[in-house]
Amino acid sequence: QVQLVESGGGLVQAGGSLRLSCAASSRNRVRINDVAWYRQAPGNQRELVAMITSSGSKTYADSVKGRFSISRDNAKNTVYLQMDSLKPEDTAVYYCNAAISYITLSGNPYRREDSWGQGTQVTVSS
Repeated sequence: QVQLVESGGGLVQAGGSLRLSCAASSRNRVRINDVAWYRQAPGNQRELVAMITSSGSKTYADSVKGRFSISRDNAKNTVYLQMDSLKPEDTAVYYCNAAISYITLSGNPYRREDSWGQGTQVTVSS
């Protein structure tokens, strides 16, 4: 089983910045593949914010392009979401989602799993 733990959320004024982290841990040998950040505001559906593939390709929602940046540190099994120029409409619970491969000692995958974190609250005041 893989545990994803998000951190870095909080309260910030409009125009400010936050950096979210999503750290994966497991007692098994795993490889973190594609990772995405989603967010969900009260009364709204969960929406994709940004995604980074295992090869480093990145995609962003139109609403965050130019303001948010996703990155990863494979050695630490951690993905980051740098959020700049925050707006009140960015207020939401942010969730990390990762495609996980369980791998053998030689690196061959034998099982795949889709994992979610518990979420971290981001609140942007006007």
